[in-house]
Amino acid sequence: MPRIALLNFEMGNIRSLQKAFEHLGQSVSVTSDTHEIQNADVLLLPGDGAFKRAMDEIKERRFDELLNEAHAKQKIIFGVCIGFQLFFENSTEFSNATGLGFLKGCVTRLEKGPDAPTIPHIGWTTTDIEKDSRLCRGLAPQTMFYYVHSYAHRARHPYATATANYGQCFTSVIEHENLFAVQFHPEKSHKAGLKLLQNFLDTL
Repeated sequence: MPRIALLNFEMGNIRSLQKAFEHLGQSVSVTSDTHEIQNADVLLLPGDGAFKRAMDEIKERRFDELLNEAHAKQKIIFGVCIGFQLFFENSTEFSNATGLGFLKGCVTRLEKGPDAPTIPHIGWTTTDIEKDSRLCRGLAPQTMFYYVHSYAHRARHPYATATANYGQCFTSVIEHENLFAVQFHPEKSHKAGLKLLQNFLDTL
């Protein structure tokens, strides 16, 4: 069984994500210990809230160095919600905050409109899944997932395997080499979310 470390930087959906994996029979260690993170086979990067605050918390704990080291070694890294956004180069939230830079591109604020009446975008939204998605294998081409966010990568990224639309198209799922990431919350997305997490475990 792979050693999975869920990085604890005091933001967001840590316990609920851990419980979702445990429900699937996979032990996940919630940790901020450098040694444990370095020795893990897989790193989970969760988070709710603001991009800049998340990066500040990560840098304060030197998690950015550990994540860069893991990425260089091609260890599997899975980002959820803010963790997904932190994979990118920067975000326009709070004056262009810098991310981890694993993926080219920027995270920008969703715009209100007739099909996006409120920001943040909260709730179940149809997600368009591409045939080659490993994370979404076995799910319908259009599957509902639960979202909570105000910012997104507002385009179809070259490594996207799923997109959604809330007044504007944005990337929902990224799969590229050792990087996996989802903008929505699989741990809050019931059967579809658990299926996605099981698919993730099946790739390890």
